[in-house]
Parts: sequence; structure tokens; C-alpha cells
Amino acid sequence: MSPRGVDPDLWRRLAAEARARARESEPAHDFFHVERVVANALAIARAEDAGETSEAVVAVAALLHELFTLPKSHPDSPSAGDVCAEHARALLAQEGAPAGIVEPVCAAIRDHAFSKGVVPDALESRMLQDADRLDALGAIGLARMWATCADMKRPFYAPDDPFCASRAPDDKSWGLDHVFKKLLVVPERLHLTSSRALAAERVRFIHAFLDQLRAEIGGAG
Repeated sequence: MSPRGVDPDLWRRLAAEARARARESEPAHDFFHVERVVANALAIARAEDAGETSEAVVAVAALLHELFTLPKSHPDSPSAGDVCAEHARALLAQEGAPAGIVEPVCAAIRDHAFSKGVVPDALESRMLQDADRLDALGAIGLARMWATCADMKRPFYAPDDPFCASRAPDDKSWGLDHVFKKLLVVPERLHLTSSRALAAERVRFIHAFLDQLRAEIGGAG
């Protein structure tokens, strides 16, 4: 079902293309991820009473935010959102999307990535950032982290200090370090009250996971 303010036929066409583009994506950034981010975006937009136009913009931006991706190990990965935004612009023009949503959709996609480090002014852009970052938390966030760890052929954890008790996190070398480098930092970078509320339970789950892992493997921290 299409979000408020989006023509159902347009939504179906855009979704079909987004699904096709994600067919070869690794599990952390596949179409299931896209669908979860859309659901997060709609939940945030409705909780924030953002209005029909903003809901339409953030939903379409979420749907198209993985049209183009680069591996996390690629040196140009932080700029993938810029390229993705241009892919989205071309697709929206091809499919006859209303002109009024094109620029805000592209702006949201351009700046959504955590690695880019942009703090946008537009509500729709902030909602997309929050929606995408929520999918990095909780059970699914940990599953995505381990999938990326395996894809990049990194060991699960540093045997001498798995929980970064006496060193800076290095998630280029150790999978678990990503929890400390990014995941536990995400909540303080969420923009909206509703996003932080949604994040709270997911963060508790990450801490419970760390407690269990500590009991199984030992290690300081």
C-alpha cells in the first residue's frame, strides 16, 4: 500500500525498480532493508505529525535510498549518497513523479548516510537519517553488522580486548568494534523524539547481547 500523498501506481513502479536494483545487494543493504527503512520513516513521520507532503517525501526517499550503493570498504563510500540521489532524480523524472517532491527526496537521499556526517535542516532529511539509523540498532542491526563483517572477511572480535576497554574501536579490523564505533553512538545522533523512543528498546537489546557475549568469551569492558 502506498503512503499518503503518493499515487499508488507511481509507488508500485518505483518499488519495482528499487527491488530490481537491490537484487544483487548484500544482506545489510538489500530490499528487505529498504522496506524496513520505509516502515521506520512512516512510523516517525506519523508520530511527529509531519503532514501528508512530508510523509510522501520521506517515504519515497526511503524507498529509493539504496538505488546506488558502494561497498563499505570502497574509498568513495561516503559519497555514494550523492550518486544515489542523481539516480533517484533520473528515475523520478522517468516515472513522472510530481515536480514538488523531487528536490526534497534527492536532498534527503544525498545526506542520509551516517558516514557522510551531515546534519540536515529539512525535516524530511532528518526523518530519513533517523529511519535508516534505526535499522542499525537492535536484533536486525546486529544481524546486519555480522553480515557486513563476514562480507568484508573480518574476525568477529579482537581476542586481546574484544570490548574496546583500553583501545579505540577499529571496525576496519574487528567486527564487534562496530558496536562501539557506530551502533552505540547512533542514539545521540538521532534528531527526533519519536526516533529516540523507538531506539531505546533496540539499544537495550544491544547491551543485553554484549552482556551475553562477555559471559561467553570473557574479556575486559
